[in-house]
Amino acid sequence: MKGMPISRRTWLIPIACIFFILVFTIFGERGLLRIYELNQEQKQIDKRIAEIQHENQKIRITIDALRKDPQKIERIARQELGLVKPNEIIYQFPSDVK
Repeated sequence: MKGMPISRRTWLIPIACIFFILVFTIFGERGLLRIYELNQEQKQIDKRIAEIQHENQKIRITIDALRKDPQKIERIARQELGLVKPNEIIYQFPSDVK
């Protein structure tokens, strides 16, 4: 037994097991590639959350300004909606006058 050569089959089984474990570790459902993809997705989601939080903060500031400053509401009504006060006359001039 001491001088008996190790058969090819004896080497093949452990190598096949190691190969299977490596493939599963890298490409499996919970493998390294999937973990990398999930990390990338998490970064994108975190970035989008930060953008939305920034947007929400700007909206809160605008809402607060509208609640406290009636002149701001009037300015918006005049500029965006074209509203005028009673007995007020609006003069409009062509924009491409030379």
